[in-house]
Amino acid sequence: MASFNRVILVGNLTRDVEVRYIQSGSAVAEIGLAVNDRRKTASGEWVDETTFVDVTLWGRTAEIASEYLSKGSPVLVEGRLKLDTWETDGQKRSKLRVVGEKMQMLSARGPGQGGPSSGGGGGQRRQPQSAPNRGGGNKGGGDDFGGGYGGGDDYDSFGGSSDDIPF
Repeated sequence: MASFNRVILVGNLTRDVEVRYIQSGSAVAEIGLAVNDRRKTASGEWVDETTFVDVTLWGRTAEIASEYLSKGSPVLVEGRLKLDTWETDGQKRSKLRVVGEKMQMLSARGPGQGGPSSGGGGGQRRQPQSAPNRGGGNKGGGDDFGGGYGGGDDYDSFGGSSDDIPF
């Protein structure tokens, strides 16, 4: 039977991004994401629920997140679920997390916000950053990236513009 493991989350970072490097030299960042959901109860009341998700970013995506994002930053992450299991004091433990393959920053950097220079992006759009495309289906050209979100050929073929996106 076929399976499909894909997650798309939009939320806010719960803490500042800290990047570390493993022995091979690859960057890795563990981020916390707070995802809000609003639903109606049986009695008709609206209830807000927050789900906290741990996300692991790798490579250049991890470095970019560390450089441009901070606690509270809105971000879209696409990736896959991974179950980590370990044993502590003879008790088996497990934790479900997301391995982020693509990441899109959802707000422009204003003057004095984050980044190496306090000049910021001043509301300019940044190109999306993503992890290397391991699937081999690179439609977009000579680089090793999967294309990310926003302004891609697939969306433009439907005649829409990025102004039509509600977030």
